[in-house]
Amino acid sequence: MYAIVKTGGKQYKVSPGDKISIEKLDVEPGQTVELSAICIVDGDKVEADPAKAAATKVVATVLEQYRGEKQLVFKFKKRKNYKKLRGHRQSLTRVHIDSVGSEKAAAPKKAAAKKTTAKAEEAPAADEKPATKKASTAKTAEKKTAAKPAAKKTTAKKADEAAKAPAKKTTAKKAADKPADEAAE
Repeated sequence: MYAIVKTGGKQYKVSPGDKISIEKLDVEPGQTVELSAICIVDGDKVEADPAKAAATKVVATVLEQYRGEKQLVFKFKKRKNYKKLRGHRQSLTRVHIDSVGSEKAAAPKKAAAKKTTAKAEEAPAADEKPATKKASTAKTAEKKTAAKPAAKKTTAKKADEAAKAPAKKTTAKKAADKPADEAAE
């Protein structure tokens, strides 16, 4: 049996007895920690739903708090004489996985069954849902009609301005380029 746990923005495959290094947790050495599982594999059975897998406990004991090896961070830009060398040491926690799975896994399932029955009782009748949809569509229709006249006013203003503007005069050069029958019109 193993589990995929998520902690510190990373995912780890763990089974009972494993020792792993994870992102720093604010826990003293010797204390136990519960990690959140996102997938449980037990032989042929695979539980990949994170909501159901979270009901399974993954218990770990903190062994030590330490800092990882130095990672070099080198920044460089060619032909600009720009070079920076920095180092970084990540704070880590080493944990020992005590158990995967729990005795409490059955209890949340019963509670979940009770919650679903409570939600079914509180659900409104089917007649109420269409009424709320009709009311919301009526409100949106009012908003759309209110917005349309404002758009028409702006186009009417542009048309008025275009009518008031003086007609363009054709220059003599353009008139000379046109055939005689077009110029007569």
